[in-house]
Amino acid sequence: MTESFGARLRHSMDERGPLCVGIDPHASLLAEWGLNDDVAGLERFSRTVVEAMADRVAVLKPQSAFFERFGSRGVAVLERSVMEARAAGALVVMDAKRGDIGSTMAAYAESFLHKDSPLFSDALTVSPYLGYGSLSPAVALARESGSGLFVLALTSNPEGGEVQHAIRADGRNVGATMLAHLAAENEGDEPLGSFGAVVGATLGDLSTYDLSINGPLLAPGIGAQGATPADLPRVFGAAVRNVVPNVSRGVLRHGPDVVALREAASRFADEITGAVSGG
Repeated sequence: MTESFGARLRHSMDERGPLCVGIDPHASLLAEWGLNDDVAGLERFSRTVVEAMADRVAVLKPQSAFFERFGSRGVAVLERSVMEARAAGALVVMDAKRGDIGSTMAAYAESFLHKDSPLFSDALTVSPYLGYGSLSPAVALARESGSGLFVLALTSNPEGGEVQHAIRADGRNVGATMLAHLAAENEGDEPLGSFGAVVGATLGDLSTYDLSINGPLLAPGIGAQGATPADLPRVFGAAVRNVVPNVSRGVLRHGPDVVALREAASRFADEITGAVSGG
């Protein structure tokens, strides 16, 4: 049987440290690297990040939109980046935040979670705001392929609160409801469930939420958005060992020098490991 994403992630974080580095080739970062905002610049950027990181960090998270904006040639770069990163041992979380219903959701899932897809990734970010049940095709395919999902639950952007903090008829807010669904998906899975939540590291005290979903918590916000590794135990409490902190600009701004990128990632990984161990 295919080893589950949760099991692979637990092993990778224990071996390499709990760090996820984003691959976010937006125009301003390409310019900082001295690259043109074109397909050649995109490819140079992505290859450099994969070369620097894929053999040492637990997770790489390409943001699909920054590749899609270049059309089919950009998607081809994304395909190669995913393949090369996974071949070097990194787990790839595709940050595409897909969400739809029925056959359309199934098609999105097949794009990233079917083993025959050129964009096959270890996990995919998804949006549940057409109802958690709308994710059923992605959940089913992830189980079949040994992949995982990260469901938007408590995001760090200020606009998210108008949906995620809305109170349902049962008195529970929407974000807490998503966490409860994920806990049910992961029940009994060892050593870690494959269905995670996106929970911002910038949100402060989350003690009113039950984060014990037996699955990973993808935590954006470390570095440029203001959160630090030292914040993780305070924000995530007893669930901190299952947190996958995401750092993008805090590492990527040290490029295009491969050694500098590796050193920056190593510093973050060491700080995060120390904070999690202390928590």
